[in-house]
Amino acid sequence: MNTFINNLPKAELHLHIEGTFEPELMFKIAQRNGIKLSQKSVAELKESYNFNNLQEFLDIYYAGANVLIHEQDFYDLTWAYLQKAHEQNIVHTEIFFDPQTHTSRGIEFRTVINGIQNALDDGKTKMGITSKLIPNFLRHLDEEDAIRTFNEALKYRDIITGFGLDSSEVGNPPAKFQQVFEMVKAEGFLTVAHAGEEGSAQYIWDALKLLNVSRIDHGIRAADDLLLIEELEKTQVPLTVCPLSNLKLQVVKNISELPIKTMLQQNIMVTINSDDPAYFGGYINENYKAVAEAFNFNKSDILKLAENSFNASFLDNVAKTKWLVKLRDYYNKF
Repeated sequence: MNTFINNLPKAELHLHIEGTFEPELMFKIAQRNGIKLSQKSVAELKESYNFNNLQEFLDIYYAGANVLIHEQDFYDLTWAYLQKAHEQNIVHTEIFFDPQTHTSRGIEFRTVINGIQNALDDGKTKMGITSKLIPNFLRHLDEEDAIRTFNEALKYRDIITGFGLDSSEVGNPPAKFQQVFEMVKAEGFLTVAHAGEEGSAQYIWDALKLLNVSRIDHGIRAADDLLLIEELEKTQVPLTVCPLSNLKLQVVKNISELPIKTMLQQNIMVTINSDDPAYFGGYINENYKAVAEAFNFNKSDILKLAENSFNASFLDNVAKTKWLVKLRDYYNKF
């Protein structure tokens, strides 16, 4: 099964580029920029990656992002992820980044997006990896800040596919950002939102009804609401589930507690992703393997998850069909 997963073409739809910041690269960039980290070594930094909840992770996540200052820093961060993605047979990726994490530190929006996009361009040219770029609004900040960020982002509309919503979920419901999401939709962008990770199933309903999202990021609490499950089956709104993330942040105590198998059986478009892999102990293949082991999945189950990753993507239908055919060919020949 591991060999099957390793060589399987995949799309990744829930990936925070700041969350791919491996400790070795963090120390390298920190040294380059003359920034002193509170941890004295890579080993000490890794030891701090024991989280009791989402907020404890976010505190370290934002601290790590502080060493990113120059366009080259964002390029190097993105390029390192793309190399890993190439190794793991990710052929298409839809990348989140958090502009406010950087602009609040005085880093210009263009520095961030240009560094990321230049690496994505090279990833396509040199490795054949296609990509989409999705800035996220930080939900622990107010909506006015999100609106300012959106207006700044409009200068780069030709390289932005959609907008999302992330950061501290509980206490920051989707309704808080209804106005900015209406602005996003009015400008023709797609929308996604984190919902139902630590928040309740109601957050998922609100993301669907108030923010009109095309995808739900995480969404595991949908299993708590039978009417919501029926809605997701009917509409085929995808869920971008991140198993190792849920385990590492103690949303569940065991991967087997996640409703992934049940959702597949109920024809919910569930996908597997790595979220913040540098912090959570695994990239996309490790997430697929963890799920395969937890649920005793066979090759047909894994194929379905990979097919969902392309069907749930923002690729056009021609590209989706191309990869779905390649997936089926790979499955039949394996």
